[in-house]
Amino acid sequence: MTLDEVVASIRPADNQAKQAAKQRQQRLTKPPGSLGRLEDVSIQLAGIFGTERPIVRNTTLIVAAADHGVVAQGVTGYPQTVTAQMVMNFLAGGAAINVMARARGAELVIVDAGIATPLPAHSDLRVVAPGRGTKDMTRGPAMRRAQAEACLEAGTELAGSAAERGAQVIATGDMGIGNTTAASAITAALTGASPRETTGRGTGRSDRELEHKIACVERALDVNRPDPDCGLNVLTRVGGFEIGVLAGVVLGGALARRVVVLDGYVSGAAGLIAASLCPAVLDYVIAGHLSAEPGHRIALRRLGLRPLLDLDMRLGEGTGALLATGLVEISAACLSEMATFDEAGVSDREAADAAGSTA
Repeated sequence: MTLDEVVASIRPADNQAKQAAKQRQQRLTKPPGSLGRLEDVSIQLAGIFGTERPIVRNTTLIVAAADHGVVAQGVTGYPQTVTAQMVMNFLAGGAAINVMARARGAELVIVDAGIATPLPAHSDLRVVAPGRGTKDMTRGPAMRRAQAEACLEAGTELAGSAAERGAQVIATGDMGIGNTTAASAITAALTGASPRETTGRGTGRSDRELEHKIACVERALDVNRPDPDCGLNVLTRVGGFEIGVLAGVVLGGALARRVVVLDGYVSGAAGLIAASLCPAVLDYVIAGHLSAEPGHRIALRRLGLRPLLDLDMRLGEGTGALLATGLVEISAACLSEMATFDEAGVSDREAADAAGSTA
């Protein structure tokens, strides 16, 4: 499907199922509201899957990796080759996300979305790269429009394939040296916040280095003038290949009527792009955690999302999203598998009040 066809085919969540789930929540053997935000998540899941008793068990995490031309401006302390090295670590099973995926029993999909350093062929590596890294966005557009569209379409297909393999939850993750600089520019462009507000220390910039990073984001926005009303234009001018793929994963997850759990700042920037292209995707999106990067709060506020976790994490890779998928599964299980007061033969408060009034 083309990008336009995908956007036109995404439908809002099932409001009737949400209302039925809300009523069921009131009848479960617990005080109303006592499971807090887990109840809200379960009602959202009911709308996504079109049933008041959703079953949510299988998680696929899609980790997209790519390089960024803006690294030439010295915005990070790590060399660009680290992107490829970390992807090889993912494929060898040695990274944090591998450990977490094994512990969760989640499928892990590693994607070369545009890594600058050539990688050896590997059976577990999905290659969708439209180029070997973006161009330096402080000097002009990060990519061509056709490359941006290719990333979005590739992400849509990755999410659709995950759904076909049985995933009810699709989580997003990223790897890319320099990608918080792109996320900062995207967030500033789509929210109207200043680069000083959206730009953080990333991999540990000093005060002087942070000022330089902010200046680079400001220059990228001045040079490219991205259109704040067009996510595709913003992606083209100041984005990253992996961010485009993850935005496509959000679109594809919504198209397949699956829940999409966003990771941190880079995934949040991808969510902004997807929501700009199709606001209905927000019915399907959950924020997994709050990144320590300051711009992430701004992105989530624009998206209207509250993160499930706040653990001061800023690793990326999908680590925060994967941790949150456990809460997503549990919220659905509580809604679907807990007994109601009638089923358990337990008196609820209203029944007790009624009995008392007739005594």
